[in-house]
Amino acid sequence: MDIKEYFARISYRGSYDKLDVATLTDIFQHHIRAVPFENLSIHCGESIELDLEATYNKIVRKKRGGWCMENNHLLAWVLKTVGYDITLLGSKVYFPEYDAYTEEIDHLLLKVVLDDKCYIVDGGFGMAYQMWQPMELISGMDQPQTPGVFRFREESGVWYLEKVKRKQWVPNQSVSTSHNVEEEACRQVYLFTLQPRDIEEFRACNARLQTAPDSLFVTKSICSLQTTDGIRALVGWKLTEMKYNYKDNTDLVDIRILADEEIEKTLKEKFSLTLDKKFVPVNTSKFSLF
Repeated sequence: MDIKEYFARISYRGSYDKLDVATLTDIFQHHIRAVPFENLSIHCGESIELDLEATYNKIVRKKRGGWCMENNHLLAWVLKTVGYDITLLGSKVYFPEYDAYTEEIDHLLLKVVLDDKCYIVDGGFGMAYQMWQPMELISGMDQPQTPGVFRFREESGVWYLEKVKRKQWVPNQSVSTSHNVEEEACRQVYLFTLQPRDIEEFRACNARLQTAPDSLFVTKSICSLQTTDGIRALVGWKLTEMKYNYKDNTDLVDIRILADEEIEKTLKEKFSLTLDKKFVPVNTSKFSLF
C-alpha cells in the first residue's frame, strides 16, 4: 500500500505537508469525485471483504468504488498515514419509508480532531446525502455546502445528521413516476455517538448487508459518483444525473432508463468503472435514495 499510488488514483496533486482543514477538504473532495459509492460486487457474484489491503487493491489498483466500510476504511488509512488524528465511528441510517433508524449500527464514518476541534468526515454515504466537506461537530449550526444545508443535532450524547433538501426540477418526470419530488424539506440522514469503534465491529454488518434478502444493497444495484456540480447515479437500470442549485434554490434532475446493452458503456463513461465479472442490475426495493 502506497500513499502516492492512492493520490494518483484520485488525481490529487496537492501538498499534504500541512495538517489543516483546507488540505483535509481537498483530499476528501478528490476522493468522492474519483471513487464511486457502489455495491456492484454483490451483483457480480463477488464478496465485499472487510480487509484494508483487499479494499486498497479494489479501489486503488482496480479503480473500483465501494460502500461505506470500504471508502471510509481506506480514507481512515490515508488520513492517518498523512498524520491526521482519526477515530472510527458507527451510525444507524434513517429510512424515511419506515420513519425510523436501523436497529443495528450499519454505517462507518470518521471523526477527525484538528486544532482542538472535531470534524466528521464521511466519504461513503453516496447519492444526494453525501457531504462534500468535513463538518464541524457543533449542534444546531447550519453548515451550507453545494449539495444543500447540513447540520448536526445533539440530544443526550446522540448526534443526528440532517440535510435540508432543495426543490427538484425533473424535466422528463414521466420517465419515472416513483421519483420523489418534494418541496424543500429537512431529511434525517443518520444518528451516531462518539464511542470509538474498531473495524472488527463492522464485520457482521458487512456480511449481513450483502446477504440479507431485505438488505437495500441486495435489492438494489447502486453506483453513484459526485461531480463538480452535482451527482450521477445508476440504480438498477435508472440513470439519474443531478445538477445542484441549477437555479432559484432548485436542483435539476435528469432521469433516463437504460437498456441492458447500455449498462457496461455507461459504467465506463459516466463512472470510469470496468467490471471483471458479469453484472446483473437489480432494483426491486421501494426505498428512495434521493
